[in-house]
Amino acid sequence: MAKIQIIAIAVSLLFLLYIIRLIVKGKLREEYSLVWIFCTLVLVVFSFWRSGLDVVSNLLGIYAPPNLVFTAAIFAIFIYLLHLSVVVSKLQSQNKQLAQDIALLKDKMEKQK
Repeated sequence: MAKIQIIAIAVSLLFLLYIIRLIVKGKLREEYSLVWIFCTLVLVVFSFWRSGLDVVSNLLGIYAPPNLVFTAAIFAIFIYLLHLSVVVSKLQSQNKQLAQDIALLKDKMEKQK
């Protein structure tokens, strides 16, 4: 095993342990942790299987394996940004509804005085 491969395996496994620690402490929700765990497991697999990136890029018809990494990363970022946009939109709608409910309750309490 090459030195860089050992470093990649160690860093990937440490990152996986850190994600699990965040989940256990309640700082990372399970729904978001699935994406991070999946990405980290992919890193672990390619850390152990050095020629794996070459094999996958050849299967997909991509000329250079680093192009596969960048394409996959950009695609994953777009999907994640879309997901976060949906979550923010939902939270904004809930926040608006909550503010309206609080205003109605405040008005009702002032009328009772």
